[in-house]
Amino acid sequence: MDIDILCLFPEFFSGPLDVSMIKRARDRGILNIDVIDIRQFSTERFRKVDDRPYGGGPGMVMMADPVASAIRSRKRAETKTIYLSPQGATLTARKCRELAHEKHLILLSGHYEGIDQRVIDSDVDEELSIGDYVLTNGSLAALVLLDAVSRFVPGVLGDETASLYDSFEQGLLDWPHYTRPEEFEGKKVPEVLISGDHAKIARWRLKAAEEKTEKVRPDLWKKYQDQKLQ
Repeated sequence: MDIDILCLFPEFFSGPLDVSMIKRARDRGILNIDVIDIRQFSTERFRKVDDRPYGGGPGMVMMADPVASAIRSRKRAETKTIYLSPQGATLTARKCRELAHEKHLILLSGHYEGIDQRVIDSDVDEELSIGDYVLTNGSLAALVLLDAVSRFVPGVLGDETASLYDSFEQGLLDWPHYTRPEEFEGKKVPEVLISGDHAKIARWRLKAAEEKTEKVRPDLWKKYQDQKLQ
């Protein structure tokens, strides 16, 4: 998969993209990631990319011309352009799995009060939000989306089946996990997990996941219950 990140602060990505699974995927050519500075496409003095909003109000807005030029410099026939913004649809595990099938993603990081709407209308395929809160810039959101999507790209994870049992994949949160030692500060690992009875372990994990979901995410629990009744 090819991924281009368009932003105002490319140095923001120098650490997160050079460690762990993302680095290994890049080294193996599974993920080809480029970070592009939108300021390069400014025709203004001092590479200015923002201006005050029409209609007044606080903050600044990213200008249409440099943003559109940056997108179009990387866009191909198979490109999907995503704008990370609080106004977008909420990012979900299902959406991440869907995006993992794309050949080329452009991730547009918003800054300030946002981007001139005309660019969103003409050059953006989809707006996505990572939650109901506002960040200082969209670079963090772009990293979250990239990381979440990459887990579904074949070859990125060491175990291809690992993502199948993550939270949300079965409509539930994940079950509790334990490893050595069997006893820690007086607390023991549940006996069923060391019993060797895989059927009992599977039932225990399902029950634990259901209890966790019902307690922590009643919204997910309701959807899960509704699906079981269908």
